[in-house]
Amino acid sequence: MDLDLLIDLGIVGVKIAIAVWVLLTAVAYLIFLERRLVGRMQARIGPNRVGPFGLLQPLADILKLIFKEEIIPQGVDLPVYFLAPAVAVIPALMSFAVIPIGPSIQILGRQTPLYIADLNIGLLYVLAMSSMAVYGVVLAGWSSGSKYSFLGALRSSAQMISYELPVSLAVMGVLLVSGSLSLVEIVESQKDVWNVMLQPLGFVLYLIAAVAEVNRAPFDLPEAETELVAGYHTEYSSLKWGLFFLSEYINMIVVSSLAVTLFLGGWNGPLLPPLVWYFIKLFALIFLFVWLRATFPRLRYDRLMQLGWKRLMPLALVNILLTATAIVVRDMLL
Repeated sequence: MDLDLLIDLGIVGVKIAIAVWVLLTAVAYLIFLERRLVGRMQARIGPNRVGPFGLLQPLADILKLIFKEEIIPQGVDLPVYFLAPAVAVIPALMSFAVIPIGPSIQILGRQTPLYIADLNIGLLYVLAMSSMAVYGVVLAGWSSGSKYSFLGALRSSAQMISYELPVSLAVMGVLLVSGSLSLVEIVESQKDVWNVMLQPLGFVLYLIAAVAEVNRAPFDLPEAETELVAGYHTEYSSLKWGLFFLSEYINMIVVSSLAVTLFLGGWNGPLLPPLVWYFIKLFALIFLFVWLRATFPRLRYDRLMQLGWKRLMPLALVNILLTATAIVVRDMLL
C-alpha cells in the first residue's frame, strides 16, 4: 500500500478518535454546565460538592451509571432491547463526520481539513443520520414489553417525524442561496454575508423545529415523567439508560453545529482564529437551549403537534417560495 495513502488513513483515524473523544467529554461537561446554569437561573446553586467547583460531578455521574444495578424486566425482546440504545447513539456520533469546524491546517507537511469528510451531499447525510434516531426510540419502547414504554415510543416517534419536516424545509432556503449540499461549500459561501441575514425566517424556524426534534424542553414530551413515568426508556436502567441520555445531548450539539454551519457563517469571523469563532457560536446556541429549558413550561401534546403542522410547515413553505422568487428576480435583473 502506498505510504501517502497510509498516512491519509492514519490522519482520518486520528480525527475520528478525537471527534468521538471530544463529543463524549463535551456531553459530560455540557450536562454539568446545564445544571449550573439552570441552577443560577432558578436561584439555586447547582452541583458544587464533587471536586473543586463541582468539576468532578460528571465523573461521579458516569461511575454511578456504570455501577448502578441493572434491571431487565420480564417479557422484553432481549436482542432488540440491547440494540435500541446503540441505534440511538451511533447515528448521533456519525452525524458529526461531515460537519466542518474550521479550515484546513498543516499537519506533518500536509494540508489537513478540520472535518472528517466533505461529502457533496453532506447536508442530506446529516438529515438522514438524525432521522435514524427515531428507530432507537421505537425499538426501545416496543422491545420493553411495557404499554407505557410503547405509548411513549409512539408519541415520541410521531413528534420526531413531524418536526423533521420543518427542519428539512427550513434549510431549503440555504440550499437555494448557496447552491450546494456540501457543508464546506456552504460555509465558504458565507465569507461576506452570513445566511442568517438572508434567511432570518428560515433560521428561526430551524431553531424551533430542532429543539423539538431533539426532545428538548419545552418540547420534551418523550420524557414527560408526569404522564408516562419516563416515556420510551421507562424500562431501561444503568448504562443503557445513560446511552439514551448521551444521544440526546450529542444530538443537541449536532443540531447546534449544523445551525452554525448553515446560518451563522461556520468558522468565518473577524479578528479571532476560525476555530475560536466556531466554538463561540456553538456555545451561544447551546446556551440558548439551556435558557429555553429554564424558562418555558412543557407544552401540551396537541399544541406541540399543531405548532409543527399548522404553523412551522406553512411558514417554511412560504420561506422557500420567497427565497426562490428573490433568486429568480435577481438573476433576471443581472
